[in-house]
Amino acid sequence: MTFVPHTDADREAMLAVIGVERMDALFADVPEPFRFPALDLPPARSELEVERELQGVASKSARLLEAPGFLGAGSYRHYIPATVDSVLRRGEFFTSYTPYQAEISQGILQATFEYQSMICELTAMDVSTASHYDGATALAEAALLALAVGQGRRSKIVASQNLHPQYREVVSTYLAGTTAELAIPATSDAAAASVAALLDVDTAACIVQSPNYFGQLEPMTMLAQRAHAVGALLIAVPDPIALGMFRAPGDDGADIVAAEGQSLGISPSFGGPHLGILAMKQALVRRSAGRLVGETVDADGERGYVLTLATREQHIRREKATSNICTNAALTALAAAVYLATVGRSGLRRIAELCYHKSHYAAAQIASLPGCGINPQAPDNPFFKEFVVRLPIPAERANAAIEAEIGVVGGRALGLDFADREDQLLLAVTELHTRKDIDALVAVLRKTVSTGISR
Repeated sequence: MTFVPHTDADREAMLAVIGVERMDALFADVPEPFRFPALDLPPARSELEVERELQGVASKSARLLEAPGFLGAGSYRHYIPATVDSVLRRGEFFTSYTPYQAEISQGILQATFEYQSMICELTAMDVSTASHYDGATALAEAALLALAVGQGRRSKIVASQNLHPQYREVVSTYLAGTTAELAIPATSDAAAASVAALLDVDTAACIVQSPNYFGQLEPMTMLAQRAHAVGALLIAVPDPIALGMFRAPGDDGADIVAAEGQSLGISPSFGGPHLGILAMKQALVRRSAGRLVGETVDADGERGYVLTLATREQHIRREKATSNICTNAALTALAAAVYLATVGRSGLRRIAELCYHKSHYAAAQIASLPGCGINPQAPDNPFFKEFVVRLPIPAERANAAIEAEIGVVGGRALGLDFADREDQLLLAVTELHTRKDIDALVAVLRKTVSTGISR
């Protein structure tokens, strides 16, 4: 595609239309010292030199295939069947974009339809959108959907402190331009009861993450009943892998499901790309964000696929749009579809069982260490794949020891998210961790904890 830059005359004409004399006036709100900062760049180098330098930088990164870290907190290391990459790298999928012309986009439309169908079966929802950027943006869109259902009569979204902190921030950012508020209990103690106490007739939706940020299950059915009793919707935020073992959100009374689909055949890949899952009951579909692919029959009676509903601003008048999201994560949605089709119902359950039992083995071993405790925020609540360790030393020191001793990434130091949890570490254990991996982690913690106590 040829690029033709604007001429001086073009720029002057555009400035005249908007009533601005100089280009600099467009940046008046940016503080002057930051408008055109000096760039301290090294001298130009050849392609060979740049490649060598980048290879050196890349070699310093830990490769998850070789270093089975225990960091989760929303992005997880799971086994990815070879079929996933094999399908994704096909040119017709790898280079596909928005399927505006159904007659030449049947492949990606059918793949998206299969993705939607499997997500609906997994979550016990009636409808699934094609996909969103990640779990956080999918949740924010779910919150806006609930407010739209309230039609201005309800202006409160209730969420627990046990919701992923970054998800809370994204939802709060989305609501900043509205009159709605995000209500969060002041304490994480008795979290479910604290959330239920905030529900009232002004509540549009109650957000419940289960397993929550700390890996523990929430009483979904009770919260769904309490939300529905005041006329609010329940938005569930599950771990898709956990749904291989536990009840689907729809069976627990959820009206909307927003989740992160990275666990379904997508590598953590230094933080992305991710996959936002958004599914809902049929009654809410007209207010949903994103696009829906449907199956139909053409003039010859042959099965075909089309965009049944597209509520984005690119497809309809902007003021009628339900979202300004301008694209979707089609490739990662395809990865999730291939993953689910490959592992199947029994395979997903087996993966979930391995995550559950291996994480409980790790927790039991760590609990035997002097001064350590498991899930201090709710010791009796069941957990899946992730758990919190209270240490007699700062969590950052434990992570440094883990990296130094066995060369892997430790867990999430919760002091980064909560000021009063500097001695707590969030660890994730999946089906890929071996007993040897876990025992090595426990050995490092035993040595580090003992040293810390003796000091």
